[in-house]
Amino acid sequence: MDDKYKFIDFLGLRFNVANCLSALIAAILVFILVFSLSRKIQMRPGKAQNVLEWMIDFTNGIVKQAFQGDSGNRFSLYAFVLFLFIFISNQLGLILQVKVGGYTYLKSPTANPIVTMSLALVSLLLAHYFSVKKWGFGGYIGNFARPVSFLTPVNLLEEFTNFLTLSLRLYGNIFAGEVLLALIGTVAKSFGIVSFVVAIPIEMIWQGFSVFIGAIQAYVFTTLSMVYIARKMTKE
Repeated sequence: MDDKYKFIDFLGLRFNVANCLSALIAAILVFILVFSLSRKIQMRPGKAQNVLEWMIDFTNGIVKQAFQGDSGNRFSLYAFVLFLFIFISNQLGLILQVKVGGYTYLKSPTANPIVTMSLALVSLLLAHYFSVKKWGFGGYIGNFARPVSFLTPVNLLEEFTNFLTLSLRLYGNIFAGEVLLALIGTVAKSFGIVSFVVAIPIEMIWQGFSVFIGAIQAYVFTTLSMVYIARKMTKE
C-alpha cells in the first residue's frame, strides 16, 4: 500500500501520527467496552456482565494453559488487556480508515510492524524481568546454558527469533488483510457498476473473514506471550 504518514519529532524521537492516534483510539475503545460491560455488577449477572465474565474466563484459560498451577494468576490482567487491545486494533482498520490530504491518520495499529514489535517487546521484557526476579541474575544467565552449555548461542538466538515471529506474524496477517481489502476496493471502481456489484459480496465475505483472522491473531499473540513468560519462569 502506498500510504503516506505524518511524523512529529519530540525530544529527539520521531513519532508516526497514524500509529499514535490509532493506538490511542483502540485503547479508548477497549476502556469504553470494559467500562460499559462492568456497570451494575450483580450476583445474578445480566447480559453485559455475562459477556464480560466470558471474556475474563477466556483469557484466564489462556493463562492457565501456559502456567502450572496458580503461578500465572498475576498475569491474568495483562492477558485480558493484551487480548482486547490487539483484537480491537485488528478490527479498527476494517471499519474505519481516515486519510486527509493523501496522509493516513487512522487505520489498524497492528498493520504497522513498529506497533507489533512494541507489543512483542513488552511481553518479552516482562518474561525476562520476572525470570530475573524469580531466579536471580545468576540463575537467569545460567538458564541460557540449559540443558547443555554448548547450546547457549542457540538459546540466545532463540530470544531474537521469538521477538521476530511474535511481532511479524501479527503484522503480516493484518497488513495482508488490509491490502486485499484495498485491492477489492480498487477492482470495484475499475469497470463501473458491473465491477462494483461483483466486488460488494466479495468485500463483505473478506470483511467477515478478516474479523475471524483478527480474533485468531489476538488469541495467538496472547497465548505465545504467556508461553514465553511461563518458559522463562521454568527451569528446563
